[in-house]
Amino acid sequence: MEWVGAMIQEDAQRVLALDTQIAALEATMHQVAQESTIATTVASIPGFGPICTAELAGEIGTVTRFQQESSLALYLGMATLDNSSGIRHSSKPPRQVNVRAKAAMMIAVDRHRKQIPESQRYYDKKRQQGKSHNQAIRALGRHLCRILYTMLTTERRYEIRPVEGDTTGHGAARSVPIGQLRRAKNLARA
Repeated sequence: MEWVGAMIQEDAQRVLALDTQIAALEATMHQVAQESTIATTVASIPGFGPICTAELAGEIGTVTRFQQESSLALYLGMATLDNSSGIRHSSKPPRQVNVRAKAAMMIAVDRHRKQIPESQRYYDKKRQQGKSHNQAIRALGRHLCRILYTMLTTERRYEIRPVEGDTTGHGAARSVPIGQLRRAKNLARA
């Protein structure tokens, strides 16, 4: 092509090379995430995609680093700190958090609330209380940190079970022991 300059052709070749590298990195990330217990547990939560899952699994490392779920929530930036003084009662987001893990968690929680009606109702309730979007997402994220910590410490996966007497077809979110999930898969194969 005569009308395309040499710089444009070089830039296009670099973009194509970067696309190839990105695809190779995503394939490697997917393979490593499948071998990680933390990544497979986090990936069982609806809305937590492969990139956010890999980021969270890599940043969390091992759940034994955290003595309780509030420590995990603080590390992920989902806990708020008391900022009250006198008659004024307020809270503020913590500053000493893992920024990468917080970004991944904020994205994943927002996607999660769009897929799970119960989480969307909780988000809407927080918005009606006057919370901003980010405050409502952090509140939902704080709740999910409790669930995530329990899932990681008890080796359970996220599961949505139908609620008895529920005519809407929506279920309640629960976690299932990984051993029980493996037995169910083995029975299904037999």
